[in-house]
Amino acid sequence: MTNSQNLGTIEATNPVLAVAPFKEETEMLRATEKITALYCRLSQEDANEGDSNSITNQKDILLRYAKEHRFPNPTFFVDDGYSGTNYDRPGFQQMLSEIEVGKVTAVLTKDLSRLGRNSSLTGLYINFTFPKYSVRYIAINDHFDTIDPNRTDNDVAGIKNWFNEFFAKDTSRKIRAVQKAKGERGVPLTVNVPFGYRKDLEDRTKWIVDEAAALVVKRIFKLCMEGRGPMQIAKLLQAEKVLNPTSYKRREGIKSPSPETADPYHWNTNTVVHILERREYTGCTVNFKTYTNSIWDKKQRETPIEKQTVFYNTHPAIIEQEVFDKVQQIRQQRHRRTKTGKSSLFSGMVYCADCGAKMRYCTTNYFEKRQDHFVCANYRSNTGSCSAHFIRAVVLEELVWMHMKAVIFYVTRYEKHFRAVMEQRLRMSSEEAIRGYKTQLAQAERRLAELDRLFIRIYEDNVSGRITDERFSLMSKTYEDEQAQLKVDIHRLRQEIEVQERQIEDLEKFIQRAHKYEDLQEMTPYALRELVKGIYIEAPDKSSGKRRQGIRISYDLVGFIPVEELMKQETA
Repeated sequence: MTNSQNLGTIEATNPVLAVAPFKEETEMLRATEKITALYCRLSQEDANEGDSNSITNQKDILLRYAKEHRFPNPTFFVDDGYSGTNYDRPGFQQMLSEIEVGKVTAVLTKDLSRLGRNSSLTGLYINFTFPKYSVRYIAINDHFDTIDPNRTDNDVAGIKNWFNEFFAKDTSRKIRAVQKAKGERGVPLTVNVPFGYRKDLEDRTKWIVDEAAALVVKRIFKLCMEGRGPMQIAKLLQAEKVLNPTSYKRREGIKSPSPETADPYHWNTNTVVHILERREYTGCTVNFKTYTNSIWDKKQRETPIEKQTVFYNTHPAIIEQEVFDKVQQIRQQRHRRTKTGKSSLFSGMVYCADCGAKMRYCTTNYFEKRQDHFVCANYRSNTGSCSAHFIRAVVLEELVWMHMKAVIFYVTRYEKHFRAVMEQRLRMSSEEAIRGYKTQLAQAERRLAELDRLFIRIYEDNVSGRITDERFSLMSKTYEDEQAQLKVDIHRLRQEIEVQERQIEDLEKFIQRAHKYEDLQEMTPYALRELVKGIYIEAPDKSSGKRRQGIRISYDLVGFIPVEELMKQETA
């Protein structure tokens, strides 16, 4: 909804529209500079009731009443499309500003509900704010007028305000019930379709791929897989004159809630992040991602991921699930570019084999490329907690590429043997890991149930007076904190068990990836990120008099692959 639509005939920058006085009223206007505020409000729910509540109808009633009763300088304040459950409305706030500087003599509304549907705040304005500034308030159809507080109609104003609030609550409950039913059926609740999709004209609840936009989405994921961060991606798209999502939608005639940027090719970093984290690109519908506390508190809060509702394969996927999952892993491995602006294709992937810390990428403008290197983050000469794990970037690249080539060659050439050996290794490690996770899970679930019983017990002790309120508050807070952590642990353990149970399935996926790169002639950032999960640098071996550097590579989905040992077994 645009600003002009929100304010009806009034521009957003100036929500005040004065009505020109008739000639016979000129003398009256000379006597006072104060205005009569004619306030009109229409929410989307009110609009459904028909013309009786329309802005035009309200204006006609208010202006006619003001003229008949000779109120001075009638001035409209309009909020079109705003709920009455809160008072953060541009037209009302502008009127309030005029009241507070003493420019308003009276406020007129069609009825009490037009002023608002929050009985507490409505009563506060009528009984405190307006009298404080000597403002008379009239609700025409409710026969309410503060000039005579003893009128019978004024006595029931509180009841009417309560009914107006009840109407708002009841309407909100009905809308929420409808939205909940739709969301539970898998109907997308988001009004704005993600960039890369369009609504199907034959069925507006379905999404179809917008091919032109989908190419941009795929490019963003590909750049991330190659090791580019959101800021780098945003700058690259801007340099290549790629329309940002808002500008693209405006050009295509698609509504967008975001304001149009001065430069249609400017990409915000947050826009890139939002695209990289949006699960809908894998072909699923995600509902109930946000919630509000009540009709009074409209702030959108994020629903925990485990409580969101996901429906799979509801529309064509733009990004494969494996690629999406890999990108989320890369996003968690946040790494900063060096002061020189250089970055390594291994950034965020290299770890110390002994202490597990990340290896820092070190370079300066004075280095030759062969001098760029990685060093353990915990190594600080003689003061660090780890030894000098160090490897030059060019050596690392050579060693990793050699190992990747060997793995791809072995998997594609001796697939049957590789599958048999790895299945046995994975099954043994998985069974042991699953036993450990299930033991921890059972302990956590038992403790969670025990805390529920303890909470009931201390509640009963508090009611009977055996423990004080302060003690109860302290103990209940401790129990609640422990319960919250246990729920997080239980969710994590269940995920770990699922991961272990998918090991054999993941092995098949890795074999397919190896076949995908069977003809790879050089290491590419995309291939590296798709195949390799982490690289571990061992301490140098100098026992032979020469410095020998060992590395261990953890491959995505399958972990460490003893390729030399497997090749010896096969050739034997």
